[in-house]
Amino acid sequence: MSGPVRSVTALKRWSCGDRQLPPVEVVKAVHVYDFDNTLFSSPLPNKQIWATTTFGHLQAQEFLHNGGWWHNPSILAATGQGVEVEEPRAWEGCWNEQIVDLVRLSMEDDNTLTVLLTGRMEGAFADLIQRMLRAKNLECDMICLKPTVGPSGEQFSSTMTFKQALLQDIVYTYTDAGEIRIYEDRPKHTKAFRDFFADINRTLLNSPQQPPIRQPITTEVIQVAEQDSFMDPTTEIAEVQRMINAHNSAILSDAAPANAVPYKLKRSVFYTGYLISPQDTDRLKTLVTPPSNGNDASELKLLANNILITPRPAPHSILKKVGGIGAKQRWRVTGLANLESRVWAARVAPTNPGAQIYTENATPYVVLATRRQAKPIEASRIRNWQPVPEHHAFEFDTTVGEKVLLRIDEEVAGEDEYEASFPNGKNARKHPREEDFPALGSAKKGGEAGQKPQPQQKQGGGNAWAGNNNRGGGGIGFAANRGGGGGGGGGGGGGHRGRGGGQGFRGGGRGGGGRGHRGGRGGRGSYRSLDANVGQSYGGGSMEY
Repeated sequence: MSGPVRSVTALKRWSCGDRQLPPVEVVKAVHVYDFDNTLFSSPLPNKQIWATTTFGHLQAQEFLHNGGWWHNPSILAATGQGVEVEEPRAWEGCWNEQIVDLVRLSMEDDNTLTVLLTGRMEGAFADLIQRMLRAKNLECDMICLKPTVGPSGEQFSSTMTFKQALLQDIVYTYTDAGEIRIYEDRPKHTKAFRDFFADINRTLLNSPQQPPIRQPITTEVIQVAEQDSFMDPTTEIAEVQRMINAHNSAILSDAAPANAVPYKLKRSVFYTGYLISPQDTDRLKTLVTPPSNGNDASELKLLANNILITPRPAPHSILKKVGGIGAKQRWRVTGLANLESRVWAARVAPTNPGAQIYTENATPYVVLATRRQAKPIEASRIRNWQPVPEHHAFEFDTTVGEKVLLRIDEEVAGEDEYEASFPNGKNARKHPREEDFPALGSAKKGGEAGQKPQPQQKQGGGNAWAGNNNRGGGGIGFAANRGGGGGGGGGGGGGHRGRGGGQGFRGGGRGGGGRGHRGGRGGRGSYRSLDANVGQSYGGGSMEY
């Protein structure tokens, strides 16, 4: 296997760093470190903020004109409290310190070639990533990002084809290196590297060329533990809004492809309810008595997070009766029920007998848990409630709010807020609007055929029918609950350090910009490949019609 002539000088063309590479005869080992979520805890999109479809689209390279989550440097630059704050303190708390220590050991070994290898695009990220490494005092021999065109004019269909081409060049240049170690967080890439080097070694062993270009290389691919992290939610929404603004501005200026459509941030409202705090949710979950069969117990999905008001955005009439978004109400558990070992629920009543409440269920209750195949709505079939002992008669507070996820959707001229609450605008007419609710004591005239008034409930003398979209001042609350406890506020209304950022997007600070906090392992599927292709304006960014 003759192959192209390789040299240290040619190899250096892969690196965006300016370090002189060591001579071939010096290097006895090669250590390769991935960047995202291996060396650095790059923030992931938060599933508690984004609807499932948007979660995928957001990470695709071609979805927005200026690139998606992994392709737009503004996202990485916004990590923590942003470059201006983080660079002087070297992005403290954002690194995988165990891997940092390994990089430093590699740096100190004169016989080791230390390589940072990432699929992020060289043109967009080279400067930022080098600043991050310098701030952390990490000096790699090679800093390799995915180029638009390789040193020999090659183009790469994926991140993995780029990495394999570079690694092959390295091992065939440093022919005296007896081992290579690769640190990688994605299992799919870990397997691909192992298979790739198994093929290289097989080729070397069966090479007709004598002596072969080099001896087989001992390969170790280390799977790095996942360390998911997230931005402050207000910062995350604001950064995505800026991406949308830039996309829409490119359409207005004819810089975007002809088939590009304008986008807008919209809210998907799953239900309106009396939302329960995480602390009280944990208390209420203790009321669930799981099936005696241990396997059945593992099939339980614990909920205990709300008392349903409406399974949709509530109209103004209902919101007015419950006090509007953000209104507080205190409740007491008065009964428990288990429906066919499928649904567990707690009957509740306001601690104030005169309180006016509304639920679309005949009895207000909290769905505590369901079997995996069951649905919370089945709790409406419960008729027999068991009284609770005094020590289980928990009292807890709720806040009127909405279960909301944000989505990036095509901007529609003339679409109102209610219609925008549904992923498909046609679905809006399947649910009652304000005009579908008659005034108290009146019969609806000229309404749509077959439209029925919604159930009502009187509690303590209060009538459940009442008036309008009192959505209170709040922006988008974290944990996707609008009107609940604290959270993001101002939804994308804050600009990025006061800069404009596209059509009509107002500046105004980072809106709280705390450091991105570490999350649990929940849902590793959130980290998509850098080369994946997947097919109301908070602070502006809408198209001008």
